[in-house]
Amino acid sequence: MTVTDKSVATADVGLDRDVFLRSLLRELAGTLEDVVGLEDASGYISVVGGAIGRQINQAYKKQINVQNLSREEIGQVLVDLKRRIEGDFYIIEADETKIVLGNNACPFGKYVEGRPSLCMMTSNVFGTIAADNLGYANVVIEEAIARGDSGCRVVVNLVQPDEAPEGREYFGG
Repeated sequence: MTVTDKSVATADVGLDRDVFLRSLLRELAGTLEDVVGLEDASGYISVVGGAIGRQINQAYKKQINVQNLSREEIGQVLVDLKRRIEGDFYIIEADETKIVLGNNACPFGKYVEGRPSLCMMTSNVFGTIAADNLGYANVVIEEAIARGDSGCRVVVNLVQPDEAPEGREYFGG
């Protein structure tokens, strides 16, 4: 059966592949949060984020032909990868101990609202890339659109603290 009725084929239902995939991720995250709780849902999404982080890290290193990204390159990669997926991340501050990023637009768009477990994608992608290249990272999401903040503020600590860290730790392999 094919769609021949022009009213169906031309109906403006606001659906395309991008909207469908964002909706799918939103509902999947929401279902996980409802069934297993926010902490466990974040854990499951962290696994996916780590795998994607490794893929992205390898792609950038291959394309710019380096064994390891420098601190400066890591900051550039974090901003660039988010730009490519329609985020609006920028570096607020960077030094030898940390990279602080701000964000005005989540790549998930409105679909991230009320789904803080999706922030684990950012945490794990950023943490995996930084730790793989520098040996260690600790990511703290201080502000998040998903939690109702007007923007995001993400701190990627590059030096292991003396005390128990506040955020999520990542170690290079």
